[in-house]
Amino acid sequence: MQQAASSPERVSVAIGLCVVMLAALPRYIAGGYETRQTLIVIALALVAFVAAVQWRLLTVDARQRLPKLFKRLLVMLLLGTVLMGLWHVLFTDWISWQVFISHGATLGVLLHALSLGWTDKRQG
Repeated sequence: MQQAASSPERVSVAIGLCVVMLAALPRYIAGGYETRQTLIVIALALVAFVAAVQWRLLTVDARQRLPKLFKRLLVMLLLGTVLMGLWHVLFTDWISWQVFISHGATLGVLLHALSLGWTDKRQG
């Protein structure tokens, strides 16, 4: 079985990766890591470009599924932030807000990607 070259799920995960990279930028700005900042910005531009190309390859029906997937991504980002907040309150000393939002966004996108896989398995 051959998989489609583009899917709305791939686009939503790519946008989620862009969010994670944007959330990581304040960490590197605060730490003075200019080289890492530059690499993140380059990676962000590449992933955003690929997401735009993937979006253009989508059919009209597939594009209509994107708003629902973006809402799901937003919910997962919020859930990831809440779970990371609880984790850091219960098990660690306070970290900077830059690290906190980076961890929350990363967990949120991971939850989003995993939930897409579980949904596909149940529907298939």
